[in-house]
Amino acid sequence: MAQSPATRGLSRIAVRLLTGILLASSLFACGYNEVVERDEDVKASWSEVQNQYKRRADLVPNLVKVVQGAANFERDTLQRVVEARASVASMKVDASVVDDPEKLKAFEQAQANLSGALSRLLVVSENYPDLKASAGFRDLQAQLEGTENRIAVARGRYIESVAEYNKVVLRFPSSLGASMRGKHERPTFTGSAADEKPPEIKL
Repeated sequence: MAQSPATRGLSRIAVRLLTGILLASSLFACGYNEVVERDEDVKASWSEVQNQYKRRADLVPNLVKVVQGAANFERDTLQRVVEARASVASMKVDASVVDDPEKLKAFEQAQANLSGALSRLLVVSENYPDLKASAGFRDLQAQLEGTENRIAVARGRYIESVAEYNKVVLRFPSSLGASMRGKHERPTFTGSAADEKPPEIKL
């Protein structure tokens, strides 16, 4: 018995609905949505890392200006800070860094160089009582130390979010969802956030 056009139309709709339900179920089963969520977590935590490092870089010019006012301050120490900050500022940092081990390593190294230069500057400042007594220097140092703490927290969260993302990408069956989105294991920071933190200087 031939089906009427209306019946055939309903059958096609039913097939499409069933296909859509099966497709949605398979996407859910393979962790497609979980990959999306973990990917967004990584991007959000990376943005926070960038924000905190930028905050630190923005403090450096004012710190340099205050230190330059100290009589006979070590020019080599100050120059290293200026150069390290310039190196950080010249880097092109975008979303691709989280997927490229070499770019992430270069970013981390540049930030570590600035951390080392700032650490040396704070140690040397101990030899300049007038500088230490300056309200401007004390304020900038407090801001810098607070920012370093925020950097450590942001780095820790980023490392955690990448670890969770990598588990989803590598683990079956969510690895299928990752493959569907072209997502692969991501690199993370290799050094400890504590290694970058300048020593606390007591004023």
